Amino acid sequence: MIRGTVQGVGFRPFVYQLARRMGVRGSVRNDSCGVVIDAFGPGESLAQFLRSLDAEAPPAARVGSIDWTDIPHEPAAEFSIALSAVSEEQRVSIPADLATCDECLRDILDPGNRRYRYAFTNCTNCGPRYSIVDRAPYDRAMTSMATFVMCADCRSEYEDPINRRFHAQPNCCPKCGPRITAMTPKQQEITTPDAIAFAGRALRAGFIVAIKGLGGFHLACDASSPAAVRRLRDRKLRETKPLAVMVADLAEAERLAILTAEEKRLLGSVERPIVLAKKRDRDDDNLLIGLFLPYTPLHHLLLRDAGIPLVMTSGNLTDEPMVTTNSDAFERLKHIADVFLIHDRDIVTRVDDSIVRVIDHAPVLLRRARGYVPRAIESEVAFEEPLLACGGQLKNTFCIAAGRSAFLGPHIGDLESVETLHTYESSIERMKKFAGVSPTVVAHDMHPDYFSTRYAQAQEGVRTIAVQHHHAHVASVMAEHGLDGPVIGVAYDGTGFGTDGTLWGGEILIADFAGFERFATFRPIPLAGGEQAIRQPWRIALALLDEAFDNHPPLHALPVFRGVERTAIDAVRRMIGRKFNAPLARGVGRYFDAFGALFLDQPDAGYEGELAFRWNNIAAESERGRYPIVLRDGLSPWEIDPRPMVRAAVEDLLAGQTAPVISARFHNTLAAVTVEVVRAALDAHGTMPVVLSGGCFQNARLAETVIDGLRPVARIFMNRDVPPGDGGIALGQAFVANAQLRAQAAVRAATEEVLVCV
Repeated sequence: MIRGTVQGVGFRPFVYQLARRMGVRGSVRNDSCGVVIDAFGPGESLAQFLRSLDAEAPPAARVGSIDWTDIPHEPAAEFSIALSAVSEEQRVSIPADLATCDECLRDILDPGNRRYRYAFTNCTNCGPRYSIVDRAPYDRAMTSMATFVMCADCRSEYEDPINRRFHAQPNCCPKCGPRITAMTPKQQEITTPDAIAFAGRALRAGFIVAIKGLGGFHLACDASSPAAVRRLRDRKLRETKPLAVMVADLAEAERLAILTAEEKRLLGSVERPIVLAKKRDRDDDNLLIGLFLPYTPLHHLLLRDAGIPLVMTSGNLTDEPMVTTNSDAFERLKHIADVFLIHDRDIVTRVDDSIVRVIDHAPVLLRRARGYVPRAIESEVAFEEPLLACGGQLKNTFCIAAGRSAFLGPHIGDLESVETLHTYESSIERMKKFAGVSPTVVAHDMHPDYFSTRYAQAQEGVRTIAVQHHHAHVASVMAEHGLDGPVIGVAYDGTGFGTDGTLWGGEILIADFAGFERFATFRPIPLAGGEQAIRQPWRIALALLDEAFDNHPPLHALPVFRGVERTAIDAVRRMIGRKFNAPLARGVGRYFDAFGALFLDQPDAGYEGELAFRWNNIAAESERGRYPIVLRDGLSPWEIDPRPMVRAAVEDLLAGQTAPVISARFHNTLAAVTVEVVRAALDAHGTMPVVLSGGCFQNARLAETVIDGLRPVARIFMNRDVPPGDGGIALGQAFVANAQLRAQAAVRAATEEVLVCV
């Protein structure tokens, strides 16, 4: 039995050809747990065959484990690929969707090839997988390709062991496969000999096109046309949030961004994520641009026909999940798109585009979705029981864990609309079916008002385990790097519910999976109006200023407050003074929001994290100055008090200093105090690894400065394969819950041993 990502990646054809080459007889087949091989031959041949299964596996395959045992000899004249089998035990081994390979790209660009300009061309090395499969094992009958009957030519390829389309489940051609149609918003077909070419002309003319892609719909327009981009923003109600740009090739990407070697590798990888890279021509406060290359034949053809870089953003209304069906697209996108480019292959599982940023010379997944899901995170220790971890409220993902594998679901998004909640629930049920497990334990965040918490508590016949938010952040890093603990965990984000009922977010913990101790935290900021303060961060800035200047800040000299009504300022001060709807929050992310509002003169945020993102982007790269900050080490936990930093930064501004210099000094100060506190924790608790997690460590400047300061004294780890933000906490929840289950099992075993002795 071979487990891992070994279905849909050409593994059975590889085994077939390997066996024939080595003179091994028998068969290979898929089942719900992986790939099963019956092999017969001379001892040395079998030994070499076994070694080669891992060493020579196909590039997209990931061999998790190989278990073998002697079986009775059965006569077999040759080696064959047998029909798939379904076993009672099931562990998902369905691969992620794979970008179009070079050979298939040559096929669709060759006028003499029968797949010339065919948008659904694929082989065992590329094409749709996770997005089209309904259940394991990964066979055509289990996918949305089941309704398309292969023609004689495709069937011949599928059955030919030496053909690269041998057992490629989505195999098809223009005769027998899905078809693309161009439509108007009123669902009238646009008569054209080539729908993709028509869409390319429409994009060049400045129109907005809704495109049914691999894991959902995209909305596309000419990225080089300010008018087209403004029209898309206005219609989609996405005023300021950055938009990803798809370009035809690496050369075009380099015209738009300054790319490192690692960023180039990521752009061309089989996962094809959106890569955040430094803009070549900076025309606003945004230092970065999100770029990605075509990953389906449709994208390749469209980019060639349009001849321009394309904004390619998710096809949805604000705060709703990406549309996946033709009917929903016409209903929800009819007031946004001018043209619809649709096809008749169903998208079974919604999969957004993944987002990656290179931090400290290595990739960090900021959004884990297409290309990476449903790859498992493997555990050194088996999970005591199958469990579901429900994740958080924002940027949600969930996790299903069983055996030694933890499967993170695809990016869901913020659980703040009915449509997103439905997507969340249905995605969990689908992953349960893929994994073949019925969780008996459900882990969730401690925040009582998160939808994910209420969902967990509403499940019947299961035990629930609450996991503290920042403990989950730290545990997520430990889980993906195989660290048992203890570690010093630095968890910086906006908000997370603490064990004392207050809001945390600037935490330095001594932790293992079983528990944690708070070593240090940031001085809290009152959030006047609760969530409203996050949408209107001038409120947080006012609270900081009042504390830093003993209730007499120079508001008259700060431009951000010129656009705020005096009555609103007075109301916020009354709320804080009376401690009415003004919860205290220790999140480092809230300091980013406040400083962004103050020094960017922007009282309100267009989207969650906008001001923090802009504040980071404008920081002067060469500035090394820092501000004073107070560290109160007589408290338990220690308290980091940034009020001197607030006063010094305002004084800088009033003296004429620029926002980029102030931003750089702000970053340098936060990094320096973090390094100082972690070094103190190392002195107090001894040498141990240091892990960084939380949404603030998506900020490359902060993360890299902290890492540089700690590298001489400790081993440093941060999230890589799962997001540092809330998209990664489900993994941490799963491992923390498992530690509690293991502890409970140990207590039961000890009790039973005592009873036996008595």
